[in-house]
Amino acid sequence: MADVLDLQLVLDGIGHAVLIFAADGRLILHNRAAGTLLGNDLRVIRSEGWPLAEALFDTGIVEDENKLAAVRKRMLQAVEPQRFHIFRSGEYIPCWASSVVGADGSIYTMLTLDVADWGAVGQVLGRFRDEMRESVSTTIGHIDLIQRTLSQHAENGDGAEARIARRIGGFTRLIANHMSRADRFMMLLERLESLRTGEIRQIIRQDRRKIDFIDFMEDFMEALYETRLLDPETENQADYLARIELELPDELVIKGVPRYVRYALQELLRNAIMYSLAGTPIRVRARTRQTTAQIEVIDEGYGIRESEWLRVFNPFERARQPQIISEFGYGLCLYLCKHEIEAMNGQLWFTSEENVGTTFCINLPLWSSSSSYSSDNEP
Repeated sequence: MADVLDLQLVLDGIGHAVLIFAADGRLILHNRAAGTLLGNDLRVIRSEGWPLAEALFDTGIVEDENKLAAVRKRMLQAVEPQRFHIFRSGEYIPCWASSVVGADGSIYTMLTLDVADWGAVGQVLGRFRDEMRESVSTTIGHIDLIQRTLSQHAENGDGAEARIARRIGGFTRLIANHMSRADRFMMLLERLESLRTGEIRQIIRQDRRKIDFIDFMEDFMEALYETRLLDPETENQADYLARIELELPDELVIKGVPRYVRYALQELLRNAIMYSLAGTPIRVRARTRQTTAQIEVIDEGYGIRESEWLRVFNPFERARQPQIISEFGYGLCLYLCKHEIEAMNGQLWFTSEENVGTTFCINLPLWSSSSSYSSDNEP
């Protein structure tokens, strides 16, 4: 059969990405699906071999036993395929590592990167979110009705009745707070699902467009008045919008997905408000830097300790400073924003000094005359 079939044609007919490394670490074979999945990274792996594959595939993997070197070691010891996973731009990709023995006895390492079909899982999660949102909305409506009824008794009833009404009112406010958090968590999970399943690539291909950033910010600021930006128990609720100062050029046109730009600005402003004193300003500054636009959210808050910097963009992690951990949060927002911005060919980073403040920077491509064409060809 080997005389009849061309191995490269066989590999190219496989829907999953396949990479085969020699014992000395050289990449000796790969298929067409690997080029589609890995893009420019495949060229670098071809040049640098296994060490570079380790560095790329270990990104976002915390436990040493789940890193590629440990997976390969287990595979060679067990002489059977080993299951592992990697993250690419936040997308979860299930993989296999297996050994292949050549005709001369040489042992090759074959990595298979699955192109997963998340359709069935997406249906279940979508139904779950819909049911949860319906329950949250209904519960909030019932709570509002109960609170209005109780307020009448608290104001007009006798002493005992008023005390009971106020006490029950405290419980209903607590339930309302938890419902608000549940609703927000559903929104975060939807974004996380889009990231983990790779659906975000399709969203960006469909929705990336020309954004007049000056008009965008005008609409954004108006919408903030109707947006629940902060957790219900955050103390800095009063007139926080008055703290926001805009420093924008007369003209700035960027290329991106409006919803992801909006998410990023909302999350960065939320953090700036929560982690700074009520009387301090928060500046949103935008400027042009060659072929990109840099958008900065600057606060004069508590700052982030240098020892906590690595936790900032990790999922489900938060800085462990008292001022930060005392505020409610899931540790997901900045992780999502970073990957959503990077999926639009942008960058998100920060500089910070404890007790001085923090600046988060978003860098996105400027719109150009060639953007309309290139948008159809970018991931």
